[in-house]
Amino acid sequence: MPDESRPHQPHQPPPRRSRLTRRGRLVLLCGALLGIGLATMVIEPLLPQEEAPEKPRRLLIPEGWRAAQVYAAVDRELRLPAGTTKSAAATAALDLPAEAKGNPEGYLFPATYPVTTKSTPADVLAFMVRTANRNLATKAVADGGRAHGMTPYQTATLASVIEAEADNPADMGKVSRVVHNRLAKSMPLQMDSTVNYALGRNTVDTTLADTRIDHPFNTYARQGLPPTPIDSPGLRAMAAAVAPTPGDWLFFVTVKPGDTRFSATYEEHKRHVAEFNRLRAATAPPARTGPPPAQAGPPAKAPAVK
Repeated sequence: MPDESRPHQPHQPPPRRSRLTRRGRLVLLCGALLGIGLATMVIEPLLPQEEAPEKPRRLLIPEGWRAAQVYAAVDRELRLPAGTTKSAAATAALDLPAEAKGNPEGYLFPATYPVTTKSTPADVLAFMVRTANRNLATKAVADGGRAHGMTPYQTATLASVIEAEADNPADMGKVSRVVHNRLAKSMPLQMDSTVNYALGRNTVDTTLADTRIDHPFNTYARQGLPPTPIDSPGLRAMAAAVAPTPGDWLFFVTVKPGDTRFSATYEEHKRHVAEFNRLRAATAPPARTGPPPAQAGPPAKAPAVK
């Protein structure tokens, strides 16, 4: 029986769960996204920022530059005190042949190299030497050198003379032939470029006194190739060194830019030299006082007339 003594409690349905309307859900989602965005804005400045990659600068080494010029260019491009790269070359453990005795002359290959603020002189020099070795090891150069009985170092040395002597790339094969012909006849090379290297200069005149200096690089007084390369030869000079143009030439002189005369006889060569001197005299400034040079020749282009 129902208990009449207790007051009657009306029946109440269970509480209903509140349901979000579509608008409410949208408001809640936007709020969450806004909160995440604000949190990201606060946290992001605290995280380390990745630096944009540094754009490399371009270091250009032209054909025919001597090591001293290359060292100076590296110092300038890396913004280092003068002499830094030259000092680094002595301790950089470069991949040079034993014949080089640690001297990278001839192996600082002419090209354009990328450098950054993280580049070091040793890194740049090593890159140049690797590039030179790679070019000397190309099949045409390596096979040609072996055919002429030359080591890669001798190829680099001959190529450096060709680089200095040829008025333009088209003459490199002929200059190479003159060198090969003179070597075959045990004639001194008589190259002004090697004398200039010995004297640390570049000049249009080689005097009789110059050709008599007692120096390993004086190819007027000593037979054979110079003891080391005299500059940085490019691939075209390397190729010419091992593949000379056929011919019987023993002399050459650049009468004027773009006009190099090759001769098989000394008499013919003297006529070409006389024309050079005539053209030069016609455009020369007023004569200076004092004795004239004992001999005149184009800049490092021909055995001078003695």
